Amino acid sequence: MSNLSLILPDGNTLEIEKGQPYAEAVRQISEGLLRNSLAVTIDGTNHPLDEPATVGGHMHIITKNSDEGLETLRHSTAHLMAWAVQDLFPGVKFAFGPAIEGGFYYDFDRDDPFTPEELTKIEKHMLELAKNKEGIKRETVSHDEARAMFKDQPYKLAQIEDLKGEELSIYRMGGFTDFCEGPHIPDTKDLKAFKLTSVSAAHWVKDPNAPMLQRIYGTAFFKKKDLTAHLEMLEEAKKRDHRKLGRELDLFGITEEAGPGLSLWYPRGDLLREQVINYWKEVHRQKGYKTVTTPHMSQADLWVTSGHMEYYQDDMYVFEQDGKPYVVKPMNCPLHILIYKRKPRGYRNLPVRLAELGTVYRAEKRGALHGLMRVRGFTQDDAHIFCTPDQLEDEVGSCIELVKIILGQFGFTDFKVELSVRDPDNKQKYAGTDEEWEAAEASLVNAIEKHDLKYTREEGEAVFYGPKIDVKLIDAIGRSWQASTIQFDFNLPRRFDVTYTDNEGNDKYVYMVHRAIMGSLERFIGILTEHFAGNFPIWLAPEQVRVLAVSRDQADYAEKVTEALVEAGIRAECDIRNEKIGFKIREAEVLKVPWMLVVGGREVENNEVSVRVHQEGDRGVMKVSQVIKELLDATANRS
Repeated sequence: MSNLSLILPDGNTLEIEKGQPYAEAVRQISEGLLRNSLAVTIDGTNHPLDEPATVGGHMHIITKNSDEGLETLRHSTAHLMAWAVQDLFPGVKFAFGPAIEGGFYYDFDRDDPFTPEELTKIEKHMLELAKNKEGIKRETVSHDEARAMFKDQPYKLAQIEDLKGEELSIYRMGGFTDFCEGPHIPDTKDLKAFKLTSVSAAHWVKDPNAPMLQRIYGTAFFKKKDLTAHLEMLEEAKKRDHRKLGRELDLFGITEEAGPGLSLWYPRGDLLREQVINYWKEVHRQKGYKTVTTPHMSQADLWVTSGHMEYYQDDMYVFEQDGKPYVVKPMNCPLHILIYKRKPRGYRNLPVRLAELGTVYRAEKRGALHGLMRVRGFTQDDAHIFCTPDQLEDEVGSCIELVKIILGQFGFTDFKVELSVRDPDNKQKYAGTDEEWEAAEASLVNAIEKHDLKYTREEGEAVFYGPKIDVKLIDAIGRSWQASTIQFDFNLPRRFDVTYTDNEGNDKYVYMVHRAIMGSLERFIGILTEHFAGNFPIWLAPEQVRVLAVSRDQADYAEKVTEALVEAGIRAECDIRNEKIGFKIREAEVLKVPWMLVVGGREVENNEVSVRVHQEGDRGVMKVSQVIKELLDATANRS
């Protein structure tokens, strides 16, 4: 029989006899690697380890101890859940069941809603099925064979119509068969540490107007201890939910009267927001950015030039004024380009760095909205850098440094970094020249490596107009959140003719970089609220101090102390209500006020205050001047 060549990521080549399982190629590297392997991909197509080799090409091995391996396990668990549902609830119709960040889900069409008791029943049956160590096998079938196989499954039949190619990939797990590109684990023996977590309504992805489906969510791990730790994290996350804390701390709200996805910032929330904004502006101006302000709407012609009217109009709010179409801006970049173009630019004038906390609006689907994390109106932490090719690497490096400075100030020091680059086999899909892409990618890589950040390279994940860096921050309970983006753009400079004059007097297109550090102010404050569990550091806290009078006899002194604090620049409130001091302290604790100053008869007599610190307790007696100094020092140091 003929041999097949398999090219490894490091460029080395393995030979395998055609018809042998792909596992034999992995075994050539090491037995240990084979024991840790789940599947392989050949030129991007997934193959089980025991599948007879029929094609050669670039081989990638999916291992248990990788993010991709965990995703593979969860994808397989979604199939196991669907198999259990098929057994327990005959007649259910199946839609999709992918792995997602943190777990998996599967969408079902069933007349009766799944109950918590039924989820427990499904889980139990999943464990029974997995014990049989059923193999998970990949097959290819024709479109006609697929239609016959899924003749009673309307969602699968709809899916068939979208699938291209002569053959379709299916996977069989015991009594359950599904369309799937994979990958999957070899068999069900590793499917033992899982939990079904919730049920929600979900739209059928191909028709949002169709009847709602039921989506069962779950999570899975290779080890039970990891599952236990994850479930404990989920319980902690419930306590930290920014929507719950937003109500309890009286920070923000979203009402039906104002409209879904549109946040209202209450006085306390606006003070918190103001601290973030002031810090953002201070750091940006120190780093050479010029802040600008642009309108919330503009004529639609601007968005025709940018391409948004052609490709993204359904996600935009468009209306007519003075007989012309206008757009409520979905982003800030075209308006920043107009500011750049207001006068000629030479290479000596670059780079130009324009920054704005600009409020934008996008017509998000109602079902996708989620507190402050996904809204229709949000303030984008936005900046655009216009530079020459020679300035690229330094500018990207400065962006990464700014990410570390700003996110670090809020307590985020652990990151996941992804570099998204173009598909090397489909370069024609991308704007810009090979030279531009190579220079941009090299500048991104060099900047990441100079800052000692580990990263993954995501080939084919770049958008058509340029490569990018995505930075995900890790919060206090180990969750990752998309935050910062550094994105090259070879498209808009050409669409808007954005140029500079080089040292030989020639007009050249600028290199344009979109970059956001926090992402959006709303989402970032939602993340902060959960990260700190509402216990904001004193420099961020909307109310830094509350002065509490023990009785009405101390009201005048309490107000005098509060006035001194406010005059010093401290955010302070006074509570002189005719309530018991214990009640006042509990209320301040619920609102997570960092410092409470209790004043009774002795404090008035000695011109002092008794200090109580949230989550710590009594600090002792202090002079008001000493309190002011400590609080001002903490605020100045942003501690």
